[in-house]
Amino acid sequence: MNARHPDHIQVAIPLFPRFTALDGIGPYEVLQRIPDIDVTFVGHERGEVRSENGFLGITCDATFEEMPRPDIIVFPGGVGTRPLVRDDRVLDWVRTAHDTTRFTTSVCTGSFVLAAAGLLDGLTATTYWSVYPQLERLGARPVADRVVEHLDRRIITAAGVSSGIDMALRLVELLYDRTAAEACQLMIEYDPQPPFDAGAVHKVGDEVLTRVAEYGALRQ
Repeated sequence: MNARHPDHIQVAIPLFPRFTALDGIGPYEVLQRIPDIDVTFVGHERGEVRSENGFLGITCDATFEEMPRPDIIVFPGGVGTRPLVRDDRVLDWVRTAHDTTRFTTSVCTGSFVLAAAGLLDGLTATTYWSVYPQLERLGARPVADRVVEHLDRRIITAAGVSSGIDMALRLVELLYDRTAAEACQLMIEYDPQPPFDAGAVHKVGDEVLTRVAEYGALRQ
């Protein structure tokens, strides 16, 4: 594990089998640009963890217990969050760590874990567009916003996948200032100009939704 500087802001990004890669890597790319932020990937055990399609492996450098009091949590999503909502080890870590975090955040279905830990009870929160009912069953009030903040609770949730980049830039602004956030945005050259305007469910028709369902079924 890389040495952590005691005066730096400590960010923990949990990994678990079948996580969505960009959910964690997007925020990582933003946050690691700040010289006094240290990012550690944590998990059930040290070693490689594979993303949801198995194509990509990322190394956990610490267990949950080895990083009990991070300053920031960024909990990514993915199919692998489903069993975590019943994983007492993970939920206890989230609850205990949240007592002392500066911010506890999630991307995509990472909000399922925050909700299962009791952090989102009765609060508005967001997640991937197709799973709002599941988030609601866990006690949150889903909303179709890209980033949802409850700064008095030190909680921020982001919607699906790429929204984690937006959330991380906002996090930098909260931790430092707007100039720092804009510097990070420029360093990663985040200037989206997609060739299609199909990044939200209300912008597409049935043909696209059908194709999404087909691809999703083949990935299960």
